Amino acid sequence: MLLRNVVVTGSLVLLLVSFSSAKPRKNRMGNGLWGGEHIRINVSANSAMIEYDCAQGTIAGPLLMDSKGRFIWHGTHLREHGGPIRSDETANRSPAVYTGYIRGGKMKLTVKLKGTNQTMGTFSLMQGAEGKVFKCR
Repeated sequence: MLLRNVVVTGSLVLLLVSFSSAKPRKNRMGNGLWGGEHIRINVSANSAMIEYDCAQGTIAGPLLMDSKGRFIWHGTHLREHGGPIRSDETANRSPAVYTGYIRGGKMKLTVKLKGTNQTMGTFSLMQGAEGKVFKCR
């Protein structure tokens, strides 16, 4: 009887340890277009291209989410401006962090610049939507 209790208890401990050390499941975001007010994202197999009003960004992929649709992606953010670009002008590119979640065909996305932690915006997007972006001229 004592040996049986030890075996059962040991089995339960091993089972709990295996669950606690398991990595959270990651899901890959599918390819396609996402759009909303002032933003458009085109997702491909290994990256995403983002267009905003007077800005653009990139995310290196694949774009992964946890089992609840939450994500933290790292990429770049490039501010644009109207008018001509001077030949000696340096691009205003910054590292950026893209955080948010996807539920159903809807995405909530917040863009922050690394280092300064400045928020560039929070956006609501729909899968398959073209988006409405106004480019600087």
